[in-house]
Amino acid sequence: MLTGSTDTDKIRNFLTGQGLTPEGAAGVMGNLYAESGLNPINLQNSAEKRLGLSDAEYTAAVDSGGYSGFIHDSAGYGMCQWTYWSRKEALLDYARTRGKSIGDLETQLEFMMQELKTGYKGLLETLKGARTVREASDAFLLQFERPADQSEAAKAKRAGYGEKYVANQGGGSAMTETELRNKVVSTINGWMGAKEGSSTHQKILDIYNGHKPLARGYKMGLKDAWCAATVSATWIACGIADYTGTECSCSKFIEIAKSKGTWVESDSYMPKIGDAIIYDWEDSGKGDNTGAPNHIGIVTKVSGTSFVVTEGNKSNKVTTRSMKQNGRYIRGFITPDYKSIAAKLGGTSASTATATPSVSTSTSSTSSTSKPAYQVAQKKSESYNKTWTVAAKAGLHLRWGAGTNEGILTTLKNGTKVRCYGYYNIGTNGHVWLCVVAGNLTGYCDKTYLK
Repeated sequence: MLTGSTDTDKIRNFLTGQGLTPEGAAGVMGNLYAESGLNPINLQNSAEKRLGLSDAEYTAAVDSGGYSGFIHDSAGYGMCQWTYWSRKEALLDYARTRGKSIGDLETQLEFMMQELKTGYKGLLETLKGARTVREASDAFLLQFERPADQSEAAKAKRAGYGEKYVANQGGGSAMTETELRNKVVSTINGWMGAKEGSSTHQKILDIYNGHKPLARGYKMGLKDAWCAATVSATWIACGIADYTGTECSCSKFIEIAKSKGTWVESDSYMPKIGDAIIYDWEDSGKGDNTGAPNHIGIVTKVSGTSFVVTEGNKSNKVTTRSMKQNGRYIRGFITPDYKSIAAKLGGTSASTATATPSVSTSTSSTSSTSKPAYQVAQKKSESYNKTWTVAAKAGLHLRWGAGTNEGILTTLKNGTKVRCYGYYNIGTNGHVWLCVVAGNLTGYCDKTYLK
C-alpha cells in the first residue's frame, strides 16, 4: 500500500522504499514528470486527438474491455508513457492479474519496478547508489525512457525537474517532528491485517531486502520471523533508516539503539508514537526486566498511561496490541530523535503542501507537451482556510489522500471540528477534498460532509 498525502509523496516514498537514494528517486521523478506530469492515466496528446478519447475515457474503455486496441495503438500511456506493444501488453497483463485499473498508480509503480529488476538491473543499481540527481536522471533518461531528444538540453531540463522534487520535499519548510511521527504511524498502519505469505507481507520484505546494505548481509524470506523487518521496512519507507538503523533481529536492534543513544529501559518512560517497543515474553513481572528480547513493534497511539502498538508477525499478521506504562513484558524502547531527523530531512508533509516543479509543459518521448499532473500538487484557496465541522451522522473517514480509494487513517465522529489551512485536492469522484488536521493526524476529508 502506498503511503503519503499526495501522489508526489506516494511516488517518492515508494521509490525510496525500494532502495533508491533520495537523489535516485528524484532523478526518476523528474523524468516521469517530463513524460506524463506524474499522471498515471495520461494518454499521449496526439493520440487523444487521433482516438477521440480523453485520459479518463481511454482508461475506462481499456479497463472495461470496450477498447481492444491498447496493445497495438502506438499511443504513449501512463506515468512512463509506455508505447511499444510488448511493454504495453505486459502492463495490461500485470494490471488485470491484480484486478486493478490500467491507470492505477500503485500498479504502474510496481510494474515499472518489475521492469527495472528484470531488464535494467544495472540501471537499478545506479539509482540505488546515486548521490546526485543529475547522475540518476541521465541514467534513467538514456537507459529506460530513451526519448528521441537525448540532447544536453533535454538532460539538463529533466534533471532540473528532479532537483525541484528534492528542493520541494517539504513545500519549502521542514517537516515537523509530529508530522514525521505521524508518517511512521500511517506507514505501518497501512499494512494492517496483512497475513504471513500475503502479497503485502512480501511487499514489506521487498522494502526491507531492497535497502542496502542488508543488516549482516541476510536476505529475509517468507518463512522468517518478520517483526523486526516490519519495523525496519517502516523506517525505510519513511526515508529515515539511516538514522534509526535496520535489523531483522530484536537483540541486534537493541545494540544499534544503544550505539545511537536511543535505547530507553526506564520503567517510568511513557512512549511517544513512532517509538519502537521491544518485548521479553519470559518477564515475570517482578523487578527490572533484563531478559532476552523476543518481539518488536511500533507505538501508534498514546492515551494517558495506555498505548497501542502495531506489530508485524503477531499471530502471523500485522495487527495491534494494547499496553500500559511499565507493563509486563516490556524490555525497553527505541526512541529515535524525530525532531533532529525531521530537521535534517526537510521532508514531506501533508500540512505544508508538496510542491511540484513550476513548469506548465513538458517534453515527452511521444508528445511535445503533457497535461497538468493528476492529483500531484495540493492546491490552495484561502476560502477553505478555517475550522470545519464534520456533518455526517455516521461519521466521516479521514483518509491519506483525496479519494475513496485512499487508506483510512481514522473515522471522525459527527460534530468533530477539524482545521484546514486552505490546502485541497480534487478527488477521483470530482469532489473537493480538504487537507485537514484532526488531533495529531493530518489527512483528507470530502468537503461535501464538512460545514
